[in-house]
Amino acid sequence: MRALVQRVAHASVTVGDACVAGIGPGLLVLLGVTHDDTPETADRLADKVRALRVFADADGRMNEPLGDREVLVVSQFTLYGDARKGTRPSYVAAAAAEHAEPLYERFRQRLNAEGGVFGAEMQVDLRNDGPVTLLVEL
Repeated sequence: MRALVQRVAHASVTVGDACVAGIGPGLLVLLGVTHDDTPETADRLADKVRALRVFADADGRMNEPLGDREVLVVSQFTLYGDARKGTRPSYVAAAAAEHAEPLYERFRQRLNAEGGVFGAEMQVDLRNDGPVTLLVEL
């Protein structure tokens, strides 16, 4: 399981003409699931994301975890894209929807996060909150 975690001032997800989710200050998480991921993997990764110390403390240093801030999770199978050979990425490492969707939902619920629509063509809008983007994987 891989998560691209971005600290944001705000973020939202639109499907078609409808905004399906949005958050204020917090984290935008793009989540990729692979074949051997389990519910335990989803729980461990969600707990790790919650504990990441990427928010400023009273001294302005990145030292605070998520706390009461919001989270938006978007499914992103392309995190498992492999472009080492040629220019067309292969997605064979990404889990099939019937395996990935329950793990995506478990991860999202563990964080009490807003979410996109699994498998939909989504537009994600965000405003970065500083230069904080991390790839976290288990």
